[in-house]
Amino acid sequence: MNATFRQLRLFLALSEHQSITAAARACHVTQPTVSMQLKELADAVGMPLYEQIGKRLYLTEAGETLAQSARAMVDEWSAFEQRINGLKGLTRGRLRLAVVNTAQYFVPTLLGSFYASHPEIDVALELLNRDAIVARLRDNRDDLYIMSMPPEDIELEKHAFLPNPLVVIAPEGHPLTGRRRLTLQHLANERFIVRERGSGTRMACDAHFAEQGFVPKVRLELGSNEAIKQSVAAGMGLAVMSRHALAADVTQDQVAILNLAGFPIQSRWWTLYPKGRRLSPVASVFLEHIERTARDWYAQRQR
Repeated sequence: MNATFRQLRLFLALSEHQSITAAARACHVTQPTVSMQLKELADAVGMPLYEQIGKRLYLTEAGETLAQSARAMVDEWSAFEQRINGLKGLTRGRLRLAVVNTAQYFVPTLLGSFYASHPEIDVALELLNRDAIVARLRDNRDDLYIMSMPPEDIELEKHAFLPNPLVVIAPEGHPLTGRRRLTLQHLANERFIVRERGSGTRMACDAHFAEQGFVPKVRLELGSNEAIKQSVAAGMGLAVMSRHALAADVTQDQVAILNLAGFPIQSRWWTLYPKGRRLSPVASVFLEHIERTARDWYAQRQR
């Protein structure tokens, strides 16, 4: 079976973008070139690698198997290039980072300082909901992943690098703001705006409420922290949210944090990757950087 490295890269782009046109654009080649190279690759394999249903492309079973092998080969070659650069005294390469949406409030800051120290490293950042990040993790598509609730059914190497306190917020001027010694029973008649099922915040919140025997009255489920903050500020209900998703001075978000027993719920942010995966030199450098700089960022935010 003969296949070129170029064909494997084009096929990986197809599996990523599910479109010949998008794969061509990502690889900076023409669409006919992609079609021809993928046809030659399918002929070499001896089986169809993808099929088109309507306007979408889907990998066949042979295609899925090839994508896994191709990804491992490309990753290994990339790691080899980075090691050679390291022997030459250079730090350059590409980091693929997949991050859950809520981490958008601090990851750009940590990336900024990383770029300043390592300007020759390119970062491909995927910002998605937790379910999408877990799917990428299962497929081993990125170098590192950042989330607050790692899946328990995957063997992982995990590094806790930042506290993730979850707080209850209410609109400014709400009757419960400023009161002390509140309990969940004081919230029995309140409406809640919650994250979508599957999000890390929702999972931690549901687990805490179940442990306390509290069933919130849910008014809305939203997939955006910004939409939740605006809904709370508009007086539509209360919400449980990562403290990192709020301004240092929460009055800027027109909300208040309730002084509620059992809160903040204490969780953590994790950097993780599949157990047994050998980190590239670039990924190792970033892992060390984020663990060091996150502590400083959090300490400054607490002042």
